[in-house]
Amino acid sequence: MTTTPAPASAPLTRRVSQRVSQSVFDGSRLRVVLLVDVHDGAQQQFLEAYEQLCNQVASVPGHVSDQLCQSIENPSQWLITSEWESAPPFLTWVNSEEHVEMVKPLHSCVRDTRSLRFHVVRETGGPASAAARSLQTAPRMGDGVIRHALTFTVKPGSEEAVAKILADYASPEPKVDETTRLCRTSLFMHGNRVVRAVEVRGDLLAALRHVARQPEVRAVEEAINPYLEQDRDLDDPDSARVFFTRAALPAVHHVAADQEDPKAERHALYYPAKTGQGLELARLLAEQDEAAADDPTCPVLSSTIFQRDDVVVRLVDVRHGVRADDPALSPKAAELKRLLDGRAAQGAAGPTRMTLVTDRRSPGA
Repeated sequence: MTTTPAPASAPLTRRVSQRVSQSVFDGSRLRVVLLVDVHDGAQQQFLEAYEQLCNQVASVPGHVSDQLCQSIENPSQWLITSEWESAPPFLTWVNSEEHVEMVKPLHSCVRDTRSLRFHVVRETGGPASAAARSLQTAPRMGDGVIRHALTFTVKPGSEEAVAKILADYASPEPKVDETTRLCRTSLFMHGNRVVRAVEVRGDLLAALRHVARQPEVRAVEEAINPYLEQDRDLDDPDSARVFFTRAALPAVHHVAADQEDPKAERHALYYPAKTGQGLELARLLAEQDEAAADDPTCPVLSSTIFQRDDVVVRLVDVRHGVRADDPALSPKAAELKRLLDGRAAQGAAGPTRMTLVTDRRSPGA
């Protein structure tokens, strides 16, 4: 599938709301750090694969530069850093099928990888003006929770069976290590699409690996395998890697109002975007949520927007007693209509409410 390149973001001209703890839409430049552990003896193979990849990435819109470094202490440890004009063009590329195919030559020579992404907040040196640098104006103030989601589709007609499997499993051990803990897992379905959102304190990658090793989760994954539209073999590292790469649904924006409600209820809204409009739709939702966070009468206490290609999901926590069809959950729905795929949305002007399958909090979370 070919994705539409995201335009470079304009320089930031306003101070972002302190209620926003995460956003890719503030115009800041992005620094991506990839830690790579290469198989012993595969260094030359890795270098050649990287050079091929580097030549392809150089033409990706929004890419500025990259650098490859090898450890002076351990020749199996490598570091790749890249700079991007902003986060949206990087996410458009890294979530594309082109990227999945592009990195395949690396799989046979790499033992492990870890990707870290940072907005540039301050820098020294160079005569460039502050406007040209598009630096983040202020640090984000978060709640210590990392939010991530996976989405995939199942074979039509299997929805009821899949929902039962996903609702009935035993929860995995929430403690990953001394610094990482699973906080919450929320699972929703709409038609044959499944969305699983997770909240973690600590190291997201360590948490995801911990969950994958739990026998309760492994049994569920094996049970739904026959129903998946995309085949996978969890015993084949390459097959599992490709599946979860395609299933990743990154959080692109999170905002929380000052109010808290221990009885808050969670809903998920699905926004099928027109081809190539997913990022723009997510941006519009982010702007609306940021404005709504300043309204004390708004029923939405927090909102997380997940986006990949033309799939956009908005996870909202609302005041107890608010109906799932309350129009306040989707303000200015008419403005979204120009970006929604009317066929996928059944012609509706707004989003589709997803069906809750399970919502689990870890003890003490």
